[in-house]
Amino acid sequence: MPGQPQVAVVAGVRTPFVRSGTRFRDLSAVRLGEVVVSELVQRAGLDPELVDEVILGNIAQPADATNVARVVALRAGIPIDRPAYTVQRNCASGMQAITNGAEAILCGRAEVVIAGGTESMSAIPLLFPPAMSDWLAGFVRAKTVVQRLSAVGRFRAAYLKPRIALEMGLTDAYAGINMGQTAEVLAREFGIRRRDQDAYAVESHRRAVQARPHLRDEIVPTPTADFTALLQDDFGPREDASVDRLAKMRPYFDRRSGTVTIGNSCPITDGAAAVLLMSVDAARRYGFEPLGVLRNWSYAGLEPERMGLGPAYATARVLKQSGAAWRDIQLVELNEAFAAQVLANQRAFESGVEAAPGRTPLAPIGAIDPERLNVNGGAIALGHPVGASGARLVVTLLNEMRRRDCTLGLATLCIGGGQGAALLFDRN
Repeated sequence: MPGQPQVAVVAGVRTPFVRSGTRFRDLSAVRLGEVVVSELVQRAGLDPELVDEVILGNIAQPADATNVARVVALRAGIPIDRPAYTVQRNCASGMQAITNGAEAILCGRAEVVIAGGTESMSAIPLLFPPAMSDWLAGFVRAKTVVQRLSAVGRFRAAYLKPRIALEMGLTDAYAGINMGQTAEVLAREFGIRRRDQDAYAVESHRRAVQARPHLRDEIVPTPTADFTALLQDDFGPREDASVDRLAKMRPYFDRRSGTVTIGNSCPITDGAAAVLLMSVDAARRYGFEPLGVLRNWSYAGLEPERMGLGPAYATARVLKQSGAAWRDIQLVELNEAFAAQVLANQRAFESGVEAAPGRTPLAPIGAIDPERLNVNGGAIALGHPVGASGARLVVTLLNEMRRRDCTLGLATLCIGGGQGAALLFDRN
């Protein structure tokens, strides 16, 4: 966009990504967000007074911190008069925070924005049925011993049967199927074999294990809640991953004839990531060297039951909007919700999608070179803390572009509900 304001990413960090219910189970989304925002400011050597706004993505929206970004900003030492808000676009929430920040800068409403995402999937609660709430309300209103005993007599054990909020959240409200079942839809549509999915998952683990030393450049060593351990690596990549080992796992989302398993899907994860955005002019004025410039971005919609193809549709749109050529993109970070979903995107990128009932057509974009895709492994190994993953993709992409001296890179992911996001960065 010559002659127009441009948005630079001048720094980015993240926590280790850790399987939910394990080492980060007692760290809230607020605490995880505070870790990355504080470290981002410190690593950049940024005066907090320069920050105009903080924007974070979050899905679970904890009841004790309903505007997570504001609480994070205050605890991280951002001046109290600087606004902060939280965004939610399912898996793309971290990207939404970044593009919202970019819009504020491009509109001249801000010069310096901290954007990212934070998620404690360990903290997603169990929900009790309305009958339990009604019973509790009646018990609380009871004034006498007789009334309370009567209320106790009306209690039923069924009131204690919880609904799993995580399971509900991962089920599409329109299509009525969960995210794993959408991956099964794509596996059938594109004829993706189980063995190919397992092989892709193993390669994700292999790359992530191999990349550990330089992934530490973007990771903030983070203490557990009891301060008994300091975690500096992702707790997901497995050295012992193998196709034979994964082949022993049973299909999880379609028990009879499915191919998607826990082993070839991303794990449920806790973590946070954040980037420092500035106008290119402000970065120059304050002495920052950009990791990359956000050249353009796009969001696209498609059928919710085929949501995993969101990257292909969003990438086609961002290429058209930016005038960039697919052949010029040197590095791609594509979120690995499921191996079947990544493999389906590879085929859709290369061959397109023909018009048919229930399918949004897509013209071919070009083949994805496997040696330029998720070169440090992806979410199958690293994990997918939903509100943070979009920002993690950007942090990892820009750091790897710097290491390889790439000039054009793409971060893209699918979004539950039938959407895709694609962000295009250059380092010219």
